[in-house]
Amino acid sequence: MPVTDHSLPERDRETAGAALQATLADLLDLSLVAKQAHWNVYGPRFRSVHLQLDEVATVARNHADTVAERAATLGVSPDGRAATIAGASGVPALPPGWTEDSDAVEALVRALSAVTARLRRRIAEAGPADVVTEDLLIGLTADLERQSWMFQAENRG
Repeated sequence: MPVTDHSLPERDRETAGAALQATLADLLDLSLVAKQAHWNVYGPRFRSVHLQLDEVATVARNHADTVAERAATLGVSPDGRAATIAGASGVPALPPGWTEDSDAVEALVRALSAVTARLRRRIAEAGPADVVTEDLLIGLTADLERQSWMFQAENRG
């Protein structure tokens, strides 16, 4: 039962809530993948890649909080538990252990690409149901695409 009142019809609330929950899982996993790479990266570009990875983790965590709060605003209980994230995320896994800087960059390019592709589908689904959620997802996608651009530029260096 929702703990907040909202003006969306139930079906639209469910559509927006599903998009937000799926996005929350992707963002939380993305932040963990970025941190795992951040802690294990090595190589000649260590410092620049290390700092970029931390930036991605921060962006993902900040957006995860916004996404979860939007879901709660709509009366949808956000679920950020590890088991939920593991079962729902579309972020490619990062191999365990030390990660060479070029491999970390490639992994983040893949991860960001996967998340933004999924976000674009959710934007199309959420838009007709809730323009506020659609707008939130659009802004999030822009921020993640910016991060992707920076990693792609690093990868071509």
